[in-house]
Amino acid sequence: MCSQQEVERISKKLEKMVHKKKTEGALDLLRELSNIKMSLETLQSTRVGVSVNAVRKQSSDEDVQNVARGLIKSWKKLLDGSEGKSEEKKKDEASPVRTSSTSEDSGCSDPSRKTSEETPTNPAPPTRVTSFPPAPVTTDSVRNKCRELLAAALQSDDDHKTFGVDCYHLAAQIEEHILYIFQEFKSTDIKYKTRLRSRISNLKDQKNPDLRRNVLSGGISPQSIARMSAQEMASTELKQIRDTLTKESIREHQLSKVGGTETDMFICSKCRGKSCSYTQVQIRSADEPMTTFVLCNSCGNRWKFC
Repeated sequence: MCSQQEVERISKKLEKMVHKKKTEGALDLLRELSNIKMSLETLQSTRVGVSVNAVRKQSSDEDVQNVARGLIKSWKKLLDGSEGKSEEKKKDEASPVRTSSTSEDSGCSDPSRKTSEETPTNPAPPTRVTSFPPAPVTTDSVRNKCRELLAAALQSDDDHKTFGVDCYHLAAQIEEHILYIFQEFKSTDIKYKTRLRSRISNLKDQKNPDLRRNVLSGGISPQSIARMSAQEMASTELKQIRDTLTKESIREHQLSKVGGTETDMFICSKCRGKSCSYTQVQIRSADEPMTTFVLCNSCGNRWKFC
């Protein structure tokens, strides 16, 4: 039997294939997984089910889809069976056990009589328990509609089936935190709706599946997703683009400030200071005069003239 490290290695390779949108060789990796005796602990710690499901959706190879579908189905049975056993154990511990007393006849016990346990005639089937308890019910139509939209965003992929999450209960938790936890909004006003729209759009974003998966798996709690800013919810790709633009802006600002010539010939219109730096650039045709860019070294005010 392969170790947990082997499953993690295969899961990471599948994730790289999904990110690169190249699923060549995925069939061999899926067949390796099918030969592994998977445990519930390994399945939950490596999150290999998410990777397999992503490869299944992205690949156009019918063999890859069939093998991935079979793996997910078998792992789901493992998850359901574990939860069922847990529920039955809890019910057995909670149910009263009554032992019949041993009758005595002429000072001797009857060996045919044994201790019996009372069992219900029609035991209820084990219920599925999620890690997200339902939020209090509300009669507000706006809040109920927002909860439905959040639940739809969480269900925009099949990941919620892999994690076994009740999306409406989770959506209700998120909505409840948005409205009450910070005490920012006293009613379902425009600010409340704007915050809800931001959560919904980011959770539905197909280019940002990690955010949705982390919320479904509990890596990001309902309280945390309610607090997060748009920058924090952004995908890794968008964060990298923003970082690049920020660095370029800083570099341009520093170059213009370092490369300029200091002078006291100009007066800043904001602080009325004379400590300035200027740079002349030919941005129009050759027969036109150069454009002068001026920076106030005191307050940072910028202006230009020809």
